[in-house]
Amino acid sequence: MLKTNAFDAAAGSGLAPATLAMIERRRRLLGPAYELFYQNPLHLVRGEGVWVHDAEGRRYLDVYNNVPSVGHCHPHVVAALCRQASLLNTHTRYLHENVLDFAEKLLGTMPPALSQVMFTCTGSEANDLALRIAEDYTGGTGVIVTEYSYHGMTASIAALSASMGPYVKVGRDARVIPAPVHNPANPAEVGKRFAADVRTALEDMRRHGIKPAALLVDTFFTSDGGFFDPPGFLREAVDAVRQAGGLYIADEVQPGYGRSGEHMWGFQRHGLVPDIVSLGKPMGNGHPMAGITIKPEILQRFGSESSYFNTFAGNTVSSAVGLAVLEVIEQENLIPSVRRAGNAIVEGIRALQSRFAAIGDVRGAGLFVSVDFVDAEGRPDSAAALRTVNALREEGVLIGASGPDANILKIRPPLVFNCEHAEILVSSLEKVLSK
Repeated sequence: MLKTNAFDAAAGSGLAPATLAMIERRRRLLGPAYELFYQNPLHLVRGEGVWVHDAEGRRYLDVYNNVPSVGHCHPHVVAALCRQASLLNTHTRYLHENVLDFAEKLLGTMPPALSQVMFTCTGSEANDLALRIAEDYTGGTGVIVTEYSYHGMTASIAALSASMGPYVKVGRDARVIPAPVHNPANPAEVGKRFAADVRTALEDMRRHGIKPAALLVDTFFTSDGGFFDPPGFLREAVDAVRQAGGLYIADEVQPGYGRSGEHMWGFQRHGLVPDIVSLGKPMGNGHPMAGITIKPEILQRFGSESSYFNTFAGNTVSSAVGLAVLEVIEQENLIPSVRRAGNAIVEGIRALQSRFAAIGDVRGAGLFVSVDFVDAEGRPDSAAALRTVNALREEGVLIGASGPDANILKIRPPLVFNCEHAEILVSSLEKVLSK
């Protein structure tokens, strides 16, 4: 995720006095830990579909936000929220059909083995709960993650989010391995190499007397820079972890909800059934919702020894919202549309490669596309990516960057993004690079 300390960058940059005053007020009230996107920060006031509008009335194409998964302020979702909020909003210690209807609909999109669900409010909480259950079930504490992973902000999960760098210390029993390497010339090597790195981590745990609990990976490796191919490359690594007594936790906060354009869930691209799946932001289209789905035999021990309650998770309003999001994906047949739009983005940007040497590798799965920016020697060029991100903002296209070197454009728009929007993105990128 590309962030900028906007106030420092903006000082003396010619921003309007009102914008500078708002930035200063924000820093004074919210403190130093919060950051802003873009050297010229945005003051957004309204959203609709794939578009957001600023305080001056300018419209921007949102190519970044997976949180409003079915589009900003989708009327079906907003209506469901308002309808239930006007009736009752309470927690799961009372009987109510909403949470059961939502659970049934959600589990119906999962493999049959993942037949139970627990709700949280954030993806951080979901991964935290998944980790607690995995450690309880296996009796282990060792967790394997990739070297620029991001899984959340709770203390235990931040310690498994290697991308946070100096902000956190990776957990003592965690092992950090390289992300998969995109290798279209020899795709069979991708899975073999990743599995070998997993086995090395497992062997190191064994030498140090650490029992494995889980392999925790985002199935698109989004913070690592986005690595998708070949389909199925994760299977050997997951087999190795299970043979060592650990579980496979699939973090679907970013890959899930049809983003691949092929399946509802990213792990399905690899022909796998995880032991636990963590879900997050896209569930509520901006409403704070998350959770896990899990094999009941894994949950049995945890549930028999401790209870679980979360005041807001699975409440009647959230459940109505979550159900509405799933209905939109189904009724609007979004997954095939995601595939078409994603292909249009990849093909359009690849067509620019011969003209613009700054574009390195272009790879994607549905509406998650990664574009490497490189220098003349082919090395990661974070400065070029930063300039492009900020220049696209001035052209009315909102985008971000990711990866260890922050040189990879992260294209991850709402699922209602279509081929027409893809053309706007590609032509805007061409215009920026031509300058």
